[in-house]
Amino acid sequence: MITENATTNYQDLIQEDLKTLGIGLNNNGVTSGLETYQAGGENYEIFSPVDGASIAQVRGGDSNNYETLIQKAQEAFKVWRKMPAPQRGEIVRQMGDKLRAYKEPLGRLVSYEMGKSLQEGYGEVQEMIDICDFAVGLSRQLHGLTMHSERPLHRMYEQYHPLGIVGIISAFNFPVAVWSWNSMLAWVCGDVCIWKPSEKTPLTALACQNIIADVLRENNVPEGVSSIIIGDYKIGELMSNDKRVPLVSATGSTRMGKLVAEAVGKRLGKSLLELGGNNAVIVSENADLKMAVPALVFGAVGTAGQRCTSTRRVIIHDSIYNQVKDILVNAYKQLVIGNPLDESNHVGPLIDRDAVNNYLNAISEAEKSGGNCLVEGGVLEGEGYESGCYVKPCVYEADNTWPIVQHETFAPILYIMKYSDLDEAIEMQNAVPQGLSSAILTQNLLEAEQFLSCAGSDCGIANVNIGTSGAEIGGAFGGEKETGGGRESGSDAWKVYMRRQTNTINYGRDLPLAQGIKFDI
Repeated sequence: MITENATTNYQDLIQEDLKTLGIGLNNNGVTSGLETYQAGGENYEIFSPVDGASIAQVRGGDSNNYETLIQKAQEAFKVWRKMPAPQRGEIVRQMGDKLRAYKEPLGRLVSYEMGKSLQEGYGEVQEMIDICDFAVGLSRQLHGLTMHSERPLHRMYEQYHPLGIVGIISAFNFPVAVWSWNSMLAWVCGDVCIWKPSEKTPLTALACQNIIADVLRENNVPEGVSSIIIGDYKIGELMSNDKRVPLVSATGSTRMGKLVAEAVGKRLGKSLLELGGNNAVIVSENADLKMAVPALVFGAVGTAGQRCTSTRRVIIHDSIYNQVKDILVNAYKQLVIGNPLDESNHVGPLIDRDAVNNYLNAISEAEKSGGNCLVEGGVLEGEGYESGCYVKPCVYEADNTWPIVQHETFAPILYIMKYSDLDEAIEMQNAVPQGLSSAILTQNLLEAEQFLSCAGSDCGIANVNIGTSGAEIGGAFGGEKETGGGRESGSDAWKVYMRRQTNTINYGRDLPLAQGIKFDI
């Protein structure tokens, strides 16, 4: 494995970006979009995993700040819901234009604050732009249904109305894109949003709020349509237990999602959960192995393995097992690890030292279970790696039943294993608690169709001849089992942000009852 220390000093460029995005050395983490409130919670010092440098400080919010934002959101909803959906869509279109204008500085800040590659940082902002475009079109397509009534001179139809306040809890690995998946759709649907981003990556969240603030003001949008509050799990608990928040959309670990689901369920609210993944690629004996390198390697090491769709397991047909193993080992030797702002590097850092410890513990568990190390892991030290967050992507031969293989570790650890027939491979693929993303590499149509059938992959995402990682905004994103069952982004995911209503209109002068019931007075 090749490693390169990053020697270029990006500090001056990042400082300029922070100024451009309205981020200072000290920031209030509570704003309703048009007004910023004095935060009363914990003070967070934000360090970059890229170089360990302190970027800025953010004062988080407390329960009083939360209550203020809820009240502002309730008042804003009364106005926002009455605005025609295409007008709301026009405002979202303007937000997309603003994001286009700030794509470079925001993308760099995503990379620097979170640690993902610069290309991925730009890509995350592009996802925000794309979902704005999708939401604009959606604003003219919030359709219902009409149906025939069994009663004469009656008309029946269904329509969708906004829910109210949507609470958004997002994770550090996609610090801004997942918020936009929720907020842009919620806004065109007529909802208002309160966002609790990860306290590990609050600066990019505040930057997004700053970027769209001008659009809100220029369109006389009421205060409270878009709010943000920085804080830890306590803010999430307030949101999850609050009957005034009919929908809570939460992205993160399965453990966190279960707590949110329980709290929201107790009050019969709605939750949209996007949780862990333990994603596998099946490599058939009929695979085009030229596809294997980009599909498997990027899926495993992209974002340093910190995607919910990252490839964790590769299930390889025994007839080509050694060949694929050699391809992987050779590809890993060519990986370049270093500063993610340098586009010549392939792998950046983990988010923090807690993540590094989880990585090391997982390696220890794999070795205790008898895993055969094909590509050695470890923590990198020396010039360019001062943050202590750079680790080596590693590969182990493993058994699918091992507890550590069943567990999702948010790090670049890949487990490979053999199979003999496709039924066995699909059973192995499905035999984990999570059900987010899956893929098969094959040129055999019958194998592809079997993998996609009702007896195939049990995941929310199933791909053929591409990897597990990433998703296009046009399709609904989400998974089954311990992934939570939620769907965000494209397709008809918009319906979760609205309530459905069935309407019957009698335009006659009599009142016939359904099912032919007679009730004469």
